Amino acid sequence: MDNNDILIRIRYALNIRDAEMVEIFKLGGTELTIETVKKLLIKSKETYRYNNAVEDHEEAEDKEENIKCRNSMLESFLNGLIIFKRGRQDAKPEQPEGTVLKNNANPNPNNMMLKKLKIALSLTSEDVMDILKETGVIITKGELSALLRKEGHKNYKECGDKYARNFLKGLAKKYRG
Repeated sequence: MDNNDILIRIRYALNIRDAEMVEIFKLGGTELTIETVKKLLIKSKETYRYNNAVEDHEEAEDKEENIKCRNSMLESFLNGLIIFKRGRQDAKPEQPEGTVLKNNANPNPNNMMLKKLKIALSLTSEDVMDILKETGVIITKGELSALLRKEGHKNYKECGDKYARNFLKGLAKKYRG
């Protein structure tokens, strides 16, 4: 799954309109226009190759105007979603002002997406496990804890596309019915 696919699935699951997407990006520190957001929400050719959809792949080749979503843009969107859903957090005196985007080098943003959606939607670990269970994926509390750990921790586990895809699919079932 690429970042554009993640954005598309989050937008669908949470039923977010284009204007709200622009506002969420702005809250996360990235200024985008509605036209740019629409271009981010076009599936890339790579997504079609992963899903083996031949006829859709031909459509994607006609749509050259899509913009590739970088990890920093995805993180900005997720930070903005946290602020959009929960409100801006008051800065503590010992914390620096503003958010620091740090996952630019990480080729797999699934762990970041899982953590930040859990925060934005005020989900407990049990909620996340239930959402995954709804799609047929059984995960233990220990495995989930490993996915939510900071990279570099001895028990850190990289979140694969299976968990990310099924989590977003479960969110769609939960929020859209």
